[in-house]
Amino acid sequence: MMFRVRSVIQMGDRVMQRHMSSAGGRKVGFVGLGNMGGHMASNLIKKGHKLNVYDISAPACEALKAKGATVSKSYQEVAKSSDFVVTMLPNNDIVSETYKEMVADGVNSGTVFIDSSTIDPLVAQAVQKLVKSKGATFVDAPVSGGVPGAAAATLTFMVGGTNSEYDTVKGLLEGMGQKITHCGGYGMGQAAKICNNMMLGISMVGLSEVMNLAIRLGLDPKTFGDIVNSSTGRCWSSEVYSPVPGLVPTAPANFDYAGGFATNLMTKDLGLASGVATASNTPIPLGAMAHQVYRTVMAHGLGDKDFSVVYDFLMNQAEKKK
Repeated sequence: MMFRVRSVIQMGDRVMQRHMSSAGGRKVGFVGLGNMGGHMASNLIKKGHKLNVYDISAPACEALKAKGATVSKSYQEVAKSSDFVVTMLPNNDIVSETYKEMVADGVNSGTVFIDSSTIDPLVAQAVQKLVKSKGATFVDAPVSGGVPGAAAATLTFMVGGTNSEYDTVKGLLEGMGQKITHCGGYGMGQAAKICNNMMLGISMVGLSEVMNLAIRLGLDPKTFGDIVNSSTGRCWSSEVYSPVPGLVPTAPANFDYAGGFATNLMTKDLGLASGVATASNTPIPLGAMAHQVYRTVMAHGLGDKDFSVVYDFLMNQAEKKK
């Protein structure tokens, strides 16, 4: 009996090692080729992986095909032809429905599914159970770093799963990111991401408020921006993603707030934070206020604009009060 148990363990280790040792040149499926996913998939192609992709947007698929990817006809086709499957989808419902459809007819037992969407930790845990029931592996691995990080392959991945599963996916994720962190069990990657995005939403609203105030007081925005970035007000939003046009050339503010991380997605993430805060009886007064601000921005028809458009929204509100 001991020999049989040892053999099973060794066989499992060999499967994990096979995934780990061949992080380059694997068959990788990618579902969800939006502002983030398109760049992430492109970076995997650059690393020598063979990509099978699927998205409801034909132009998004064609853009990846031009870079060497194979376009699949369905979720199931992606799953059954891939060693790893990465999903990058908008919300809880779409993730749940996509996985139900993707594994409905069964999947290969060696396939590893990696969800990089931002969803409720409980949804991630439910999807993990579904995938496990089909004999395959699932980890949640949401990302931080925005579109610039996705384009430059410098994303931070927050992984929820076992230690061996983390080791299995780490090499692949390093083709898209710079920092890969194991956060704990299933759903803990999502917990980390929700908390991080709540901080991002709060800081962007705060930065937008003070930049508007500084400019209305007569300060030059570049001068004040330099002061913020060399003093205690410095943050990722001020350094990398300034909401003020002209301060950070690559920021969406310079392109009429097009692309980037949409306001409706930030609003969704702050809603997730509100939900888990209520469930855990955790007070989040600033998170709740930021959520309300972004809901108001959406109500003014700016949901598809980058979330830094909150600066422009506040500026326009100030102008109306003159």
